[in-house]
Amino acid sequence: NRDHHYGFINYTTALRSNRIMFNSDFHKNSFIKALRKFLKQFPDHNELSNVDIINDKSIVAYLGLDLKKFDQYKIQTNNQTPIILWNHRWEYDKNPEDFFKCLKEIQSKDIDFQLVILGEQFDTEMDIFTKARATFQNEIIHIGYCESFEEYACWLWKADIIPVTTSQDFFGASIMEAVYCGTHPLLPNRLTYPELFSNKINTNHFYDNNNELVVKLTNLLNNKKFESLESYTQQYDWSVITSKYDDVMIKLIKR
Repeated sequence: NRDHHYGFINYTTALRSNRIMFNSDFHKNSFIKALRKFLKQFPDHNELSNVDIINDKSIVAYLGLDLKKFDQYKIQTNNQTPIILWNHRWEYDKNPEDFFKCLKEIQSKDIDFQLVILGEQFDTEMDIFTKARATFQNEIIHIGYCESFEEYACWLWKADIIPVTTSQDFFGASIMEAVYCGTHPLLPNRLTYPELFSNKINTNHFYDNNNELVVKLTNLLNNKKFESLESYTQQYDWSVITSKYDDVMIKLIKR
C-alpha cells in the first residue's frame, strides 16, 4: 500500500532523528495525531509508545522569511477602490473555490472592489482561474505571474485585504508576506492561523464559516477601516529566526 509506505518513511525517519522540527504547533500536533491513528490500524506490534518518544523529541521551529527585503519597495497607498489580494499557489489545497465564491457574493451586492491575483501560471490553467478571468473581468487589475520580485512586492504593498480560504497550511509564508506589507487579513479560525495571529485577541480578523467571511469582507469594503497585523510578522524575519535555529543546532552538537 503506497499510503502505508510513505507513512512508514515519515514514521521511521522521525523515530531515528535526534530532533524533529515543525513549522508550527499545528504542524506538530497534526503529525502526532496522524501518527497515532496510523499505528493503531495495525493489529499487532503497533509500538504506540514510540509516538510519545517522537513527541518528546519534537519542537516548533517557525519558518524563517526574508521579510525585510520588502521594505525598499514600500509605498503609501490610499486606494479609492479597495484592492483584494490572492498571492498563493494556484492549487486546490489553497481553496480558490471558496475564495471566488465569496467574491461573487460581494460582486452581486454591487460593492466595488479591485482584484489582484498573483501566482505562477502553467500551460494548463485550473478551470476555476479561467472562469475567474471572465467573472471578475471588471475587477481584475492584475492576474498571473510577476516578472520580478519588485513587481510582486509592490502589489503586496498596494493591496488592502487578503481573504484567506486555504484548506491546508502548516505555516503560510505567502500570507505572512502580505500581512507584513500591511494588508488586512481575514483568516479562517483553523489550521495554523489562530496560533500565528492570536485569534482570541484579533477576533475581527477571523471567521468560522463562509457566511461570516462574506459579512466581514462586506463590512471592510464598505467601511474601508483596514487594520494591519504587521507587528505579528516581524518575529519570523530571518534576522530573528536565525539565532533560534542556531540555538537548536548548538544544543544538538553539545549533547
